[in-house]
Amino acid sequence: MTEFVFAIPIMHGKEEVDRQTRDEMAGARRDEYAAALKDAGITRQAVWHQQMPDGGTLAIVYIEGTDPDAHQRFVSSDADISRWFVQRMQEVHGRDVSEPPLPVELILDFRV
Repeated sequence: MTEFVFAIPIMHGKEEVDRQTRDEMAGARRDEYAAALKDAGITRQAVWHQQMPDGGTLAIVYIEGTDPDAHQRFVSSDADISRWFVQRMQEVHGRDVSEPPLPVELILDFRV
């Protein structure tokens, strides 16, 4: 199993679009979304919104997959749900999420 985590800013005023997109993925498009994730090798995806002191919002994204390329396979897929997702995330984040996320450096993984 491979774990991915990254933070990506949400454009001001687009928090509700992100919530609506996630609701649609877990609701009306659930079966299509689950199949595309499974095809890509993604076994879990979780997203949090973190409020920032300046009033902005960060999306904290956690993904578990079968291998390091699972997330990239999903966002670069020709499946309708993947293309729809990339378009919606472009609106939410102002960034092409089919491109690899900006580098993330693990600086502590402390377990007791």
